[in-house]
Amino acid sequence: MKQRNIYLKTVPVAEAVALAMAALDRETLVRAEIVPSHQACGRVTAAPVYAVCSSPTFHSAAMDGYAVRAESTFTAREGRPVRLAKGSQCVAVNTGHPLPAGMDGVLMIEKVVREDDGAIEIETPVFPMQHVRRIGEDIVATELLLPQNRTLSPYDVGGLLSAGIWEVPVWERLRMDFIPTGDEVLDFTLRPSPKPGQVIESNSQVFAGLATAQGCLFTRVNPVPDNEEALTSAVLAAVDGPAHVVVVGAGSSAGSKDFSRSIIAGLGQVLVHGIDVMPGKPSILGVVKGKLVVGAPGYPVSAVVCFEELLIPLLSWLSRRTVPARPVVSAELSRKVPSKLGTEELVRLAIGRVGEKYVATPLGRGAGMLTTLIRAQGVTRIPTDSEGTEAGSQIRAELLVPEAELDQTLVVVGSHDNIVDVLGNELMGLSRPVRISSSHVGSMGGLTALKNRSALMAGTHLFDEGSGDFNFPFFRKYLPGLDVACVNLAIRHQGLIVAKGNPLGIGGVQDLARPDVRFINRQRGAGTRILLDYHLKQAGIDPRQVQGYDKEEFTHMAVAVNVLTGTASCGLGIYAAAKALGLDFVPLARERYDLAFLPELADWKTETVLELIRSEAFKARIAALGGYETTLTGRIMAPGLGLG
Repeated sequence: MKQRNIYLKTVPVAEAVALAMAALDRETLVRAEIVPSHQACGRVTAAPVYAVCSSPTFHSAAMDGYAVRAESTFTAREGRPVRLAKGSQCVAVNTGHPLPAGMDGVLMIEKVVREDDGAIEIETPVFPMQHVRRIGEDIVATELLLPQNRTLSPYDVGGLLSAGIWEVPVWERLRMDFIPTGDEVLDFTLRPSPKPGQVIESNSQVFAGLATAQGCLFTRVNPVPDNEEALTSAVLAAVDGPAHVVVVGAGSSAGSKDFSRSIIAGLGQVLVHGIDVMPGKPSILGVVKGKLVVGAPGYPVSAVVCFEELLIPLLSWLSRRTVPARPVVSAELSRKVPSKLGTEELVRLAIGRVGEKYVATPLGRGAGMLTTLIRAQGVTRIPTDSEGTEAGSQIRAELLVPEAELDQTLVVVGSHDNIVDVLGNELMGLSRPVRISSSHVGSMGGLTALKNRSALMAGTHLFDEGSGDFNFPFFRKYLPGLDVACVNLAIRHQGLIVAKGNPLGIGGVQDLARPDVRFINRQRGAGTRILLDYHLKQAGIDPRQVQGYDKEEFTHMAVAVNVLTGTASCGLGIYAAAKALGLDFVPLARERYDLAFLPELADWKTETVLELIRSEAFKARIAALGGYETTLTGRIMAPGLGLG
């Protein structure tokens, strides 16, 4: 068996970029070319550009009116008009017309007092060159129009053409080849159905979009298996081709089949293997035949960090562009983020406005969690010398979206329900869209977010066995002194999600104590977990008797997936989740799922949500999911209403 790799010395990102810059001959690698000026938008000038002709090339009228000899108008005064003969002493002109010979000023048409077929009368004098655009007023022939290494804008293209420049020298566009690798990787172009242990290749298309945004031409090579000879041939072919940058996708870690480092070392030089940032640590930078060769980690988030932290600065340098800078805002962290000393950590965030502040909620931190890339609106950096950041701290958030989007984001924290996903989709279809940023931390987590004023709404379905009521007893206990309102989304059906056909014959909570039943639980603080504990207590079952009681998931759909794949025999969840995955369902309880909010923080987004969920169309969408009742949907709830 091939020995596992070990990382070379991990280095800070800035040092890694500097090492690559020092090892590459930019002048030889990226050459200049000539392109038509009208096709040059977005390209970078490779040399200074000088004007061929002036603009304008003649004295021209800057107003509609009459061209005149200024001297002939000097005696004009109010009540003492000057009469000018048409043709000899004045000539009608429109804006942009050449100034007729012998004329050196333009009288605005509004200043004509009287006019007949042969002459005009004026009471306002005109000074020399008044309302005249002079030759070369904008551009003078032979002057420097644009310097080298300037990224050409649409306005620059207009200037080039106006100055008589039909072709312009620019640096050639960078070309990037991406080589996906791995025995388990399936070619997405074949629309495969993955089996256990297989994944659909997608990192190449993430890189394609990111590279295109940096002005690169992108080529994806067909996936290469974990075969050292085949991968070596693929890298050599890419390096010998037109690409300036070659990226090997996956194979950069320390596994026995991770060949990227040894192949780059065998063909050229490895500059960096391992950077001091997580995720993204296994990234490789090397040089082969004067080309930049990159080993990108296989996990999606790590791969993106490799591109953002290493490739963007290097691509910008190679193409002579300014490194793009993200806008930054200050935001309040909604919950604690622990971190490991010695490595900088990038944490992706969901961000939205709550009252007068931005609130940032940390998303999942797994390197393979592609959904964190989809849901993130920002990212923050935990320094190498920090063990984390406390909840409520002000953090520096680099935005991944326009700041205006944050004001359109409704921060929802708390219990998960499929209706929230439906609500988010419907809100985005409105003429004034609202984007939901939801964090699934359980009902109690949602109440904590309201208490800290770090959410506009909280999903909650907490049942109080003493009063038989929902949510309000918990408001009184955990949010004392706060005015809390809540609107009902639906009455939902909770029960045991079981495999299709219920092969184990699970009939109720009492079966969870059976040795052949493997349970999947919800996280602590989740209303579903509290509901389970209530029913276990009613059945006289100690949680320690339930195999899998300590195995936790954060959403109903995650519970259902565990059952679908056979990881668990059953789990407590909503009917809609079971229905969505074609599973069976053993009813256990009806409960009220509400959205709680603080009226003091309510804004236009809150009002939009209330209006939408009260509509008959939205109630019909809920009913179509199955396992819901809409008799209370849209109603502002009060203590003691229970299930209505």
